[in-house]
Amino acid sequence: MTIFDSFLIRAALAGLGVAIAAAPLGCFVVWRRMAYFGDATAHAAILGVALALALNISVMLGVLTVVLLAATLVSTLSNQGFAMDTLLGVMAHSALAIGLVAVSFLSGVRVDLMAYLFGDILAVGKIDLAVIWVGAIFVLALVGWRWSALLTATLNTDLAHASGIDPKREQLILTIALAIVIAVAIKVVGVLLIASLLVIPAAAARPFSTTPERMAVLAMAVGAFSALGGLYLAFQFDTPTGPTIVCVAAACFALASLFGSIYSKTR
Repeated sequence: MTIFDSFLIRAALAGLGVAIAAAPLGCFVVWRRMAYFGDATAHAAILGVALALALNISVMLGVLTVVLLAATLVSTLSNQGFAMDTLLGVMAHSALAIGLVAVSFLSGVRVDLMAYLFGDILAVGKIDLAVIWVGAIFVLALVGWRWSALLTATLNTDLAHASGIDPKREQLILTIALAIVIAVAIKVVGVLLIASLLVIPAAAARPFSTTPERMAVLAMAVGAFSALGGLYLAFQFDTPTGPTIVCVAAACFALASLFGSIYSKTR
């Protein structure tokens, strides 16, 4: 008997793993105003689920593949003159709809769509937990390694070029990291709520941040509190866990917005 035999411990650790991986990426999503990009790529994940189930491969591998292809497609088409917001809108809704239709054609496969759409953190197993933490550690290592370059490319592309940094390469690195987070987070909060776990903790941390690093750390704290607080409230009141986690994050954002102006005046 180990602590990992408790489904609540596994759920808490899974929520923490996703929260700390999503937080620094969420900061870049907020700084680059890529919230809709994160939402669109997350919606594409359901198509990856259908692909994985049809080919009998890992769901994470299927989601990772489709999300990366969708992000590459959007980047390619945007360079050819298409409006980014239009492309993201088309991709978000089309990929979600195609994925849901594709799942309906799978015969002999029992699919719990609600679990994939809204998450099922209480059903996280030991293997799922290992995958989540391996993915989280990889994302943190990748972002930590490219932190300065990503910041420079985010602030000013001309400055990045002058510093010998390729903004397109940094965009690709950020896209890969986002795809990994989406792939590991689908079990925790589901396709429809992944983007909120990326954006809301970072947005809540922003009013109290004087440096990018402080914002990333505060976003991790907000994300971790939201995951654990949401899990506790869902267990106490028998509510859906994924949406409850997002509700706690939204409450943190509301409080941060309320007290953020007071904090800035007293600094």
